[in-house]
Amino acid sequence: MPILVVETLNSRLLKRRSPALSSTQASEEAVPRCQTRFHTIDIPLLVPTMAAKSDSIHDVDPEKLDVSDKVEPSNNELVPTIEYTPAEERSLVWKQDLTIIPLSAYIYFLCFFDRSNIGNAKVLNSSTKNDMQTEIHATPYQFNIALMIFLVGYAIFEVPSNILLKKLRPSRWLAFLMFSWGVITIGLGGVTSFASTTAVRFLLGVFEAGLFPGLVYYLTFWYKTDERSVRVAFILASATLAGAFGGAVAYGIGHMNGTRGMSAWRWLFILEGLPSCLSALLVWFFLPDYPEEWRSLNPRQREIALARLRVEGSKSHHRSMTKADAVATLKDWRLYGHYLIYFGVGVPFSSLSLFAPSVVSGLGYTDLRAQLMTVPPYAVAYVTQILVSWSADHFNARGLHTAVFALVGAVGFTASAVLPPDAFEKRYGCFIVAAAGAFACIPPMLGWLTSNVYSTAAVGLAVAINVSFGAGIGQMPGVWIYKADEAKMGYPTGHWVNAGMLFFVCVGASGLRVFYGRRNKRLVQEAKAERRDLSEVRLFRL
Repeated sequence: MPILVVETLNSRLLKRRSPALSSTQASEEAVPRCQTRFHTIDIPLLVPTMAAKSDSIHDVDPEKLDVSDKVEPSNNELVPTIEYTPAEERSLVWKQDLTIIPLSAYIYFLCFFDRSNIGNAKVLNSSTKNDMQTEIHATPYQFNIALMIFLVGYAIFEVPSNILLKKLRPSRWLAFLMFSWGVITIGLGGVTSFASTTAVRFLLGVFEAGLFPGLVYYLTFWYKTDERSVRVAFILASATLAGAFGGAVAYGIGHMNGTRGMSAWRWLFILEGLPSCLSALLVWFFLPDYPEEWRSLNPRQREIALARLRVEGSKSHHRSMTKADAVATLKDWRLYGHYLIYFGVGVPFSSLSLFAPSVVSGLGYTDLRAQLMTVPPYAVAYVTQILVSWSADHFNARGLHTAVFALVGAVGFTASAVLPPDAFEKRYGCFIVAAAGAFACIPPMLGWLTSNVYSTAAVGLAVAINVSFGAGIGQMPGVWIYKADEAKMGYPTGHWVNAGMLFFVCVGASGLRVFYGRRNKRLVQEAKAERRDLSEVRLFRL
């Protein structure tokens, strides 16, 4: 039966237990705090080997093996020799999935629900002048300012939030954020002016900022690099699910217009904010923080969880980010390629999130029916995201999948822009294709980034910067591209800008894929020239 043997020896502990060692022997033994030896026996499922489909060989990274020299020793580093089978590993991962992924997806579902419902409120019952924009006496320009100010708070507070996630317990920090944005969403139901709307939206951005980069960072404590994209997809796909349900819920709440003297859009914020507040308790008590602390795992499962992530996972006991970590991450120029393409996908992501009801209204559907017709694009995007992300991880081809589906989205937006304004059915079909392509790019991008950053501190900072670029700064242009005065023309500016940004993502992802491929070939060639063991060569994920 194939097994993976992980043998770990803590030299300083050995020194304490063996006083008979000579001083020379003791000093030699105490130099490395933790020496790790990996023995593999017929285990193709657990150790990636060279294959035609992936251009990848053993992923053992000497730099990561030595990481214990830079941190204080802890129980994570005192794991005895462990033998476990692929079946045991699958059982463990499945147990993690059943708790972590549904909870994480549910949290992000509510987050996106509370963030994007302002797009529904803008057009809800507009035929009777009971929509949000009319009742807060805002011009289209002012309303866009209120939308954009959310992204300002979002961009500023993402990095600090990820630092706090590491310093505090993930369950506590995420529960606090969740309760806070739920209260703020309820507060949006009481705004009466443009000024108050803008202030509350800024606070919403501050407290929602830490969630998505925090969840992506959190997954690196639990999953290996080739397991992350599809799980990020399940979480991110809950945003598309929220978009689909958001339209359906808005359709239902729209019939409450005038109940207890309040317009339906006010009820929309109140009723959609309450679940976030109540669910914060669920996260506080049931979201596990780290594998070594999760009580649902038995001792055997805990040992396996730690052993399988020894090389390529973030560690709870590793130090929080220092100035040196920050400088090193900021000077890693290849990461800026990831940041730029994520910036590119941020524009269509934000514009679809905020203006889907408006775009659908421009396709000939109005009022409550416009809310209902936003459901199919999001539903198709949900399924596409999951399938694309699984394939990207399975074939170690995250860059290729990003490029291909960015191209699909760009073609969909281009067709929407060039078709006649009255070609409603064709343009609606193209809008579905565009949404599916745009949303499908995002999980492979994030999985690609986290797979090619190694230290715990660097992963947290890189993910936060990446999402700040894309979900913060990158989404700001998306607020302005769907102009109200272009509704009768079918919003050509918005479609052209989104198409252009996705073409940029396609080219950028292709270039980054070529860059990593060449770097890998050079690393292998250098190792062969120096007659080093290829199993010790660090290769970039593709």
